[in-house]
Amino acid sequence: MNSFRISLLSVALFFAAAATATTYGDNSKAVDFIRTSCNATLYPELCCTSLSAYANTVQQSPGHLARVAIAISLSRARHMASYVANLSSQADYGAAPRTAAALHDCFSTFGDATDQIRGSLKQMRQLRADESFRFQMSNVQTWMSAALTNEETCTDGFEDVADGAVKSEVCDRAENVKKLTSNALALVNCYVNKETNSTETP
Repeated sequence: MNSFRISLLSVALFFAAAATATTYGDNSKAVDFIRTSCNATLYPELCCTSLSAYANTVQQSPGHLARVAIAISLSRARHMASYVANLSSQADYGAAPRTAAALHDCFSTFGDATDQIRGSLKQMRQLRADESFRFQMSNVQTWMSAALTNEETCTDGFEDVADGAVKSEVCDRAENVKKLTSNALALVNCYVNKETNSTETP
């Protein structure tokens, strides 16, 4: 009886190990796919580290990869807008008018960027595999590009601000969001190119 139980346990452990190995293998391929895809971005290391945790969702789908990248960009942009909003509400327009004005403008531009990235993510979730695909993806490319421009406008606004903790912190955080948005846009472009080429191939 004991030997029978041991045999059953061995079989159970075997299948559990096999399932784990299969999952690991699948994720390993997905991580490799993400790493290779990230080579098309301006910041491949950041791209890979920010997306690898979502390998199970991405698998080896360029569309899923682009959508996850946009979602990460949106999350960071939202946090940035909230962070700048808090700083702006505490800014002293009398003692540091340039800093206060730059913070106000940064909050405004990141608010616009957040709306544009949100619209891009919504569009990605509503994609249809028909003649409207190119139009939908053109919208995503336009909005993500506009979001990146808005994020760059935030840091540009601090050029005339004296160096200090606020300027350094805001610009560093904005730079990180800009890189994520840039990567997301690059992955969107890769996805569009892949789908366009595949439909045009006879």
